[in-house]
Formats: sequence, structure tokens, C-alpha cells
Amino acid sequence: MTPATVGFDLDLTLIDPRPGMIDVFERLREEFRVPLDGEHFAANLGPPLPDVLRTYGFDEPLVARLVDRFRELYPELVVPVTRAMPGAADALAAVRDLGGRALVVTGKFELNAQRHLDALDWKVDRLAGDVFAAAKGDVLLAEDAAIYVGDHLGDVVGAKTAGAVAVGVATGPYRADELLEAGADVVFADLTEFPAWLAARGG
Repeated sequence: MTPATVGFDLDLTLIDPRPGMIDVFERLREEFRVPLDGEHFAANLGPPLPDVLRTYGFDEPLVARLVDRFRELYPELVVPVTRAMPGAADALAAVRDLGGRALVVTGKFELNAQRHLDALDWKVDRLAGDVFAAAKGDVLLAEDAAIYVGDHLGDVVGAKTAGAVAVGVATGPYRADELLEAGADVVFADLTEFPAWLAARGG
């Protein structure tokens, strides 16, 4: 079998940035005096930040100001306290060990995504940020990805858009049964199960 190109989501798939996300939302709530819910945001990571902020009913100028300030605070408040999810480093290494290419395709602002990769000393063959759901599929299709791994229902959509195997990990806001119902081909409790599965299918 030809070595596979494998895409991974970032938040709650490869990394756990929740403590910092809560902190940065709290700072925004205080500075802008707006009713942001950091706990809810951190528990439901996936969609790009501007889309999340629009759900509060904020006008576009306020959304833009909040996004700008969020991105200013991010390197200080989020990156240093973010940790790798269980099995993440081994999952990336498993792709390389089998001669494949590892991608990170995420809804996160790409510069901040790169900061996380740098902080964890993870090297990938391509990072694509600011994409979600079907837009992830466009990137995966362009990269000829055979597999996409993620924790969100939008990740399943992305994989299916690209005709890739949708691998779910129940480490985010959705249970295993919800990911399977949404169309995931296989679901793991976390990424510690991924290397053996990838090796068994031959990459």
C-alpha cells in the first residue's frame, strides 16, 4: 500500500488549549464588557473564532476588535499552558514511520497554530489554518489525504468532503456514538489507539 497522507485537526485532537482559552475569554469579557462564556467556548473548540463570536449577536466591527485582541493575547495566555493530548506525538510519528505525510488542518488562526507546533517541536508536512468543515475537505483533497483525524463533527464533514477515511477521537465535545452517527468510519477514545490502527491498515 502507498504510504498515506494523514491530516489531523489541532484543538482537542492533538493539543489541549482549554485552560488558556478560558483565560483569554475572561480577559476579553473584562476589557470589552461583553458576556463571553469561556468555559463553553473551551469545551466546544472547532469552528473559527469569528464564527463563534457571531453567535453572540455582536456586530462585525466588534467581532473584528475581539478577534484582533484575542490574537494579541493568545501567545502569552494560551500557548505556554497548552499541552499535547495523549498519544498525539506518537500519532504524528506513526505517519512518518510508515513513510507517509502528516498534515495539520485546523480552524485555528494559522499563525497561532504554528506557535503551538513550534512550542511542542512538532514538524508537519503542511499546516493549513482558518478552515472548518467542508473547507477542511478542500485542503485534504488538494493534498490527496487518505485519512483525516479529528474530534468534531465538522472534522467528519471535512474528511467526507475529501473522500478520506474519517477517524474520530472522543476527546472533544462529541461522544464516540455521536461521531459514528455523523459518519466517522472509526472512533478511538484518544490518539493512543491510532498508531496500531494505522500500522494494521498498512499506512
